[in-house]
Amino acid sequence: MIGGVSVVLALLAQVMLVNRVSLPAGGAPDLVLLAVIGASLVRGPSSGAVLGFCTGLLVDVMPPSAHLVGQYAFVLALAGYVAGRGAGGPVTTVVLCVLMAPLLAAAVGGLIGDPRVTLSTLTEQVPVTIVYTLLVSPIVIWLTTRGRQARFST
Repeated sequence: MIGGVSVVLALLAQVMLVNRVSLPAGGAPDLVLLAVIGASLVRGPSSGAVLGFCTGLLVDVMPPSAHLVGQYAFVLALAGYVAGRGAGGPVTTVVLCVLMAPLLAAAVGGLIGDPRVTLSTLTEQVPVTIVYTLLVSPIVIWLTTRGRQARFST
């Protein structure tokens, strides 16, 4: 329940605030991805995959959507699963998922013929998004995991 609320709040903050702010280099942090990672760290791989899938479907239908429904559901389900499994500790898991998700989204977009996936997107926009997401990750992960014991210790 709390995980679902946190990802809905992150989605609303992403759409209403973060995506409207003009940041240097044209990127923006992915708060939704971080909320899925944080909730998955606490709940485990199967709950993380389900939460990621449901969150991804919300992202897919939330305006402005210019991609096929299911694209981000797949990406966030996989990110939730990987985060729930853990990869050597919370910091390593967050970094791995933050690196994996935008690259996987671009790969899926390329496979289905998304015209927004270009070489310039991969070399300019994806790295900026990764950096911004990593910069805000400690705050979002703390907010989504505070008060709940993570499955592994640091």
